[in-house]
Amino acid sequence: MGWALKATGKDARFRGLAAVSRSTAWVAGSKGTVLRTVDGGRSWQDVSPPGAAADGLELRDIEAFDARRAVALSIGEGEASRVLRTEDGGRTWTEAYRNPDPRAFYDCLTFFDSRHGLAVSDPVDGRFRILSTDDGGRSWQVLPSTGMPEALPGEAGFAASGQCLVSSGPRDAWLATGGGPVARILHSADRGRTWQATESGIPAGDPARGVFALAFRDRTAGLAVGGDYRTGQPSPQAAAVSADAGRSWSPAATPPPAYRSGAAWLPHTGGSAVALAVGPTGTDVTTDGGRSWRGLEPGSFDTVDCAGDGGCWAAGEKGRVGRLEVRW
Repeated sequence: MGWALKATGKDARFRGLAAVSRSTAWVAGSKGTVLRTVDGGRSWQDVSPPGAAADGLELRDIEAFDARRAVALSIGEGEASRVLRTEDGGRTWTEAYRNPDPRAFYDCLTFFDSRHGLAVSDPVDGRFRILSTDDGGRSWQVLPSTGMPEALPGEAGFAASGQCLVSSGPRDAWLATGGGPVARILHSADRGRTWQATESGIPAGDPARGVFALAFRDRTAGLAVGGDYRTGQPSPQAAAVSADAGRSWSPAATPPPAYRSGAAWLPHTGGSAVALAVGPTGTDVTTDGGRSWRGLEPGSFDTVDCAGDGGCWAAGEKGRVGRLEVRW
């Protein structure tokens, strides 16, 4: 298996990615850029929201339901954090939410289904803030913080790949943290109303270290990857695995050799034990559910996502996008 690069004609850094199928994918990134392909990456349509580049929007996450409907998240302090939505393949966009609180900084979003979704902000008043929608992203409401544990000193999320907040099934969601004294993973079984926190075992203790991405193949089996994003800094123990819905985490026996910012399970493979992790220095693969990882190939990617039909995509800096080619 390996990546077949797909020329986008852009130089934006794509940290947002939504794999719909082997033929259809969306990417979102710097300079307010959103691209869409419906022919397997042979051609890309620039469907960027009008004014997004002029406003300097950093689109770090995108979730797509099909070739026409997608929801994108712009990150940043205060009004820089916005949620945008399209129902016509990106020809038109609607601003569904603009963050009014200068203390909030939204990092990631996820959807349980085509109606219910969440977005997460770094802590406000000592707790992570959760935004919720039940109408497909048309409207959003801040959930009460009473069910959220207190944040640790310096703790935050990483808007590195759109995978600091993920979900599986109709109600379960997980939130990855770093920057604090320990890197934690928070789990909600009720669509974000209450959360339980567990230490991941991935090193933290510095604003640049922690868990950067999560992936759950169902509501019990999860992966966590991360490390230290600074170039040249070591990232030992940069992966962990859970078999109990994130209540406990075990370090990978053979983790990736460096910082990894994205992870995804490959469907329909090896008893569903195959997954990928990507980062600036390369791609790694596990065939035993995350217990051991080996290098697949070099080349920089920030994020990776796989669709239900087995179509896997990765995206990153300088407009770089690839689709996984597998021969069994």
